[in-house]
Amino acid sequence: MLLALDAGNTQTVAGLYDGQNVVDHWRTTTVRTHTADELALELRGLLELRGRALGDVTGLCLATGVPALAAEYEAVARERLGCRALIVGPGVETGVGMRVESPDEVGPDRIANAAAAFERYGGPCVVVDFGTAINFDAVSAAGEFVGGAIAPGVQVATDALRDRAARLAKVELRAPERAIGLNTDTNMQSGAIFGFAGLVDGLVRRFRAELGGEAVAVATGGMAALVAPHCQTVDHVEPLLTLEGLRLIWERNPPAS
Repeated sequence: MLLALDAGNTQTVAGLYDGQNVVDHWRTTTVRTHTADELALELRGLLELRGRALGDVTGLCLATGVPALAAEYEAVARERLGCRALIVGPGVETGVGMRVESPDEVGPDRIANAAAAFERYGGPCVVVDFGTAINFDAVSAAGEFVGGAIAPGVQVATDALRDRAARLAKVELRAPERAIGLNTDTNMQSGAIFGFAGLVDGLVRRFRAELGGEAVAVATGGMAALVAPHCQTVDHVEPLLTLEGLRLIWERNPPAS
């Protein structure tokens, strides 16, 4: 079975695939300093919780914006799993044409998102990935990555506001009943949830105008379920979109015979 891993700056999402079907998935905290041994222990624990074993994994496909982790996961595949590791990056066949000035600067998770969104919905389409940052990825009618936008993530922005404003405390991130808050907590919740929903709607509308078609908008990422329901422009929420993209990229890079 394929183990697909999206190791982001804050969280790591893992999915275990039997062919095209995801049979298990997990979300854990990314620890940038973990060694291969520590990563293997974590993976073994997650698998055993579901009655599985490291030996069930026959391939590993990784997207990560944390370069130090790439080599460690490669070591996990080689030394603990005894299988091939595919690290999404330059030289890997993704099926996504890159029409930007510096293709090597585009995060592998964004490429995986573009691959999955185009495979599922065609183009043009827009992916909104709610993570540490909010990534907006534009995919043309031909399935090419043509650029995007990056905004601060919801949690990052609210944490920064709390850190810089002495009278503001940490609040639970959830949608308040109304946009006009009646106390400090609901003021901050309104700004975080409805404010970011408005940011998403504004950028998606601009993307659609520039793409020249009624692009499908797909939301993914850890905060998508919280914010996307309050967006007017999001058509679909796909929590495992990045993992689906990694599965597709794995299939497009068969082992050399």
